[in-house]
Amino acid sequence: LFYVSKKGNCSLRFADSFFYELVARVVSFVQNDNRGRRGDRTIYDYVRGNYLDPRSCLVTWDWKDPQEVGHIMTFRVHLFYKNGQPFPAHHPVGLHIHISHLELGLDVPVTQEVLQEQNSNVIKVGFTVRKAGRYEIAVKLGGLNVAYSPYHKTFQPGPVIPTKTKILYHFSTLVLTVGEQHMLEIAPRDEYDNPTNNALAIVDKDNYKLEVRELGLPENETSDALFENSISSSKMTCQVFLNFTLWVRGCFRASITYWDQLIANGEFNIIVLTENEKYTVEKNVSTPGISVYFEAYLYSTANHSEAQDLDQENQKVKKPKKVYCYISPKQFSVKEFYLKIIPWRLSTFRVCPGTKFYYHGPDPLHKLLTLVVDDGIQPPVELSCKDRNIMVATFISFLHKNIGGSETFQDKVNFFQRELRQMHTRRPRTKVLLKVSRFGFLESSIKATRNFSVSDWSRNFEVLFQDEEALDWGGPRREWFELTCKALFDTSNGLFMHFSDNNQGLVHPNPDRALHLRPKIYEFAGRVVGKCLYECSQGGGYKQLVCARFTRSFLAQIIGLRMHYKYFASDDPEFYKSKVCYILKNDVSEMDLVFAEEKYNKSGQLDKVVELIAGGAQIPVTNENKIFYLNMLAQYRLANQVRQEVEFFLKGLNELIPENLLAIFDENELELLMCGTGNISVADFKTHAVTVGGSWHFREKVMKWFWTVVSSFTQEELARLLQFTTGSSQLPSGGFAALSPSFQIIAAPTHGSLPTAHTCFNQLCLPTYDSYEELHKLLKLAINEGSEGFGML
Repeated sequence: LFYVSKKGNCSLRFADSFFYELVARVVSFVQNDNRGRRGDRTIYDYVRGNYLDPRSCLVTWDWKDPQEVGHIMTFRVHLFYKNGQPFPAHHPVGLHIHISHLELGLDVPVTQEVLQEQNSNVIKVGFTVRKAGRYEIAVKLGGLNVAYSPYHKTFQPGPVIPTKTKILYHFSTLVLTVGEQHMLEIAPRDEYDNPTNNALAIVDKDNYKLEVRELGLPENETSDALFENSISSSKMTCQVFLNFTLWVRGCFRASITYWDQLIANGEFNIIVLTENEKYTVEKNVSTPGISVYFEAYLYSTANHSEAQDLDQENQKVKKPKKVYCYISPKQFSVKEFYLKIIPWRLSTFRVCPGTKFYYHGPDPLHKLLTLVVDDGIQPPVELSCKDRNIMVATFISFLHKNIGGSETFQDKVNFFQRELRQMHTRRPRTKVLLKVSRFGFLESSIKATRNFSVSDWSRNFEVLFQDEEALDWGGPRREWFELTCKALFDTSNGLFMHFSDNNQGLVHPNPDRALHLRPKIYEFAGRVVGKCLYECSQGGGYKQLVCARFTRSFLAQIIGLRMHYKYFASDDPEFYKSKVCYILKNDVSEMDLVFAEEKYNKSGQLDKVVELIAGGAQIPVTNENKIFYLNMLAQYRLANQVRQEVEFFLKGLNELIPENLLAIFDENELELLMCGTGNISVADFKTHAVTVGGSWHFREKVMKWFWTVVSSFTQEELARLLQFTTGSSQLPSGGFAALSPSFQIIAAPTHGSLPTAHTCFNQLCLPTYDSYEELHKLLKLAINEGSEGFGML
């Protein structure tokens, strides 16, 4: 049976090899006793090798390793009979492709397409990955691996994108000392937020540049500021470190660019102090219970450069008012004194990231450095002060102390949660039973928590629904939070309302709530929101998000901001477009407007006239005071009408979450903190999207490609697609099911062109395409370049 060479090697004779191959085919036939797998093939087909064999099939790759993320990747599966003849790919073969990220466990959607060639035995597979790393690609036929499956492929991060690259532990204003070296840590990222690889971080570091110019100088003058910097990088973290030193005291504007493009948070201010000035600031901040004050001069809100021009033309400059600026850990106040003894507060700004400083040169009269304070809500204040830089550095030091040392959102969240845990550390986290009924759920929940103390609200809820046997291992508790939020914030219950008629609007306390809805319910709502925030600070499985989308004006009131007419744009878009924009763009002298608001009842009859300011019914609105009128209108419509509801809500919220911790966020950040990023579910999207029209090719091929592309999108890309189609990057609380009208995908009568959308009807008009690659390219181009703005075709 064996042929033995002189060297001692053995080989199987050809006849014997054929014999064993024949036996193997017979055995394969016997093993495939499942007729579903064997089909109509007979033992004669197996003997001839006339059957599809996974081990005989091949996989060829349309790229070479490694490749960058974000590209359309394709490979081909070549099907063969056992005897080596091509197997027609249009026959159903049960090809299954599974692609997953080895470290993150992320599954990657794929699309399969039989090549349109006569008797083709090739199936083309396409996919796209967004996360860099190593992937496993398993190719199976009938449950058996093809050839050398599974395969392993590596995808590298893409090129550095300046708008995604950020300074870690960022400050909008740095306070430094003359000659002090400071280091900035820069995290380079690609389009999909992947850290750049080690080699690129090292080679690419010289493309980062730091520019520093002194503020307050005319545009045509250059700064004599002396600074030096050096750049290094880390192999371990793929980060870039920029070290710099300023040798001149003053106020500077710095910018960091990558290939001459500004990075995401690359612009910031620098206050450089002397050693003595630094000591003064440290003393100001470390003095407890005493507000620090500075003498200053108050100018009008007009830019002081205009006053300089008037001065140069020998015209009279209005004399500024002498004031005193008081700074405490919580607020920045501007006061004047009548008769030198009676204080009068002129303006107050919170010590928070929302209060911005703008620096200018010397004022025209006293030649003191000028500062404009603006929080975006109230009129800005322009001051000139001898110790301007010390005053600003004191404010910034208080701010950094309040927010934990960094102004990035995630750093503030970490500080918020750490302080919250520390504040409640003495309160036990033992379980407390919450027995509620599904019948009259809200009333039952309020009754069950009626006698709860702050310590009880800090404990871990164990929820038991009456007449149900489920044990609470986390599921009933999560369901209780979800049902409670729905009962409180669903507008059908009357506690909250939409300014718009559709159910996609933001929710706001209802000023016309029914009499049986007592204000104490808002106090319960505040405690529930506070409980959600506190549970999130515990981490892990305790995380609870608030299932609601609040108006920006309501969020602003939670953190103590004043009302501004700009809140109408997001909260009540119809009112903003119809009235506010009309007043802003037109002459109001002939509109007969006064500082009063007419209020009508449900039947359309005039109920009463509310004066926005004292004697407002007799004060006309002019072009000079129309901004003030709109702000007073916002104060009434958005705040005064719901003052009682907001006060009760804050009473419940602040029992668990102190006001000073909430104040470190702006209204947009507060929404992210409470409600999360609004995760968009592709499964929910696919379930509730309606496909209208289209040929067989559109429904069977284009739509499969579309869902494969959408499934590969990041949350940012999904939000852009939503913005492109509906006009909003966020979904209502009920997800795609709550969209009105439903999300529709319309078969457009075009071929190979860009997708279009009708945001008024939530419609995506999708043309037909010849390939997955073409659809992916044009859909991504449409959502990136056309997700904002409106146009006519």
